[in-house]
Amino acid sequence: MNDFIEPPRHCHNCGANLPLGALACEKCHALVHSEELARLTHRANSLEQEDHLQEAREEWRKALPLLPSNATQAEWVRSQIAKLELLLRTVPSTPPKNNWLKKLGPLAPIIILLSKSKFLLLAIFKLKFLLSLFAFLGLYWSLYGAWFGIGFVVLILVHEMGHYLEIRRRGLPAEMPVFLPGLGAYVQWNALGVTRVTRSIVSLAGPFAGFIGAAVCAYLWHRTGNGVWAALARTSAGLNILNLTPVWILDGGQATLSLSKIERWLLLGLCLLLWLGLGESLFFLVAAGVVYRLFTKDIPPFAAPKITALYVLVLVGLAVVMHLVPGPILPQR
Repeated sequence: MNDFIEPPRHCHNCGANLPLGALACEKCHALVHSEELARLTHRANSLEQEDHLQEAREEWRKALPLLPSNATQAEWVRSQIAKLELLLRTVPSTPPKNNWLKKLGPLAPIIILLSKSKFLLLAIFKLKFLLSLFAFLGLYWSLYGAWFGIGFVVLILVHEMGHYLEIRRRGLPAEMPVFLPGLGAYVQWNALGVTRVTRSIVSLAGPFAGFIGAAVCAYLWHRTGNGVWAALARTSAGLNILNLTPVWILDGGQATLSLSKIERWLLLGLCLLLWLGLGESLFFLVAAGVVYRLFTKDIPPFAAPKITALYVLVLVGLAVVMHLVPGPILPQR
């Protein structure tokens, strides 16, 4: 049985009403199916890189009905399809024999494997991830000792993998996390064309995973009495709260994009209550960021209750961890 997907009724960018069957917003010209187009583009490009030309052509053909016929993007997609059809006519159906491979003897299978797979590309990405991770680990190991250093790196990785897995779950391209010693880490992904709600969910996925990590550390501290667990729980919770400040490139900056003015007022009230109730200055910083976002021009005309609920859940969860685990944000050296 085919699932019926209700077409969007409002533009994800400006909130304008969309007529039935619209492919682009008449007011701001944003593409209605931008996220599906991003997924199709990623799959088509990946298939082209793997020399699966027929499958790539089919992916590009799926994109055409989602684009206005006179749009620049539609013309570009048609050119991609024409290019692939030309290649399919000119590429021989059976590849010529590579006699030179015979001269390589037992090395030939290895050469074929490396040339026809993503082995080298994946190795480079993994190397970038691993080198930055070990550099990050080395810094905090030297500053706070082995156990805290290892635990801290794992918690940062948990936070970043929250972003990464949410992006990949939506079929969008993303790279493994890159660590910046002394600064933090980030996941590089292509957010072009995705909706405000998607940006917000991806941004909150990291702090949500960070909350889970901090809660596990708090539980282990209460079970074992080991101060390292307490330090990890407190540090992870504090950094995730700071990261929810809705400014600049922090996760809170992107998460707030979907919140209406009323929802931003509600978020401000929550942060002030947590600050006054717990005496944690980090919540005052988040509140100050929300005040700033009350006067920016990026306020959408429609509400996003799911985003608000997730934002509140993560903030309250982190507040509980901070309340249960006393001490400084970072351990004393």
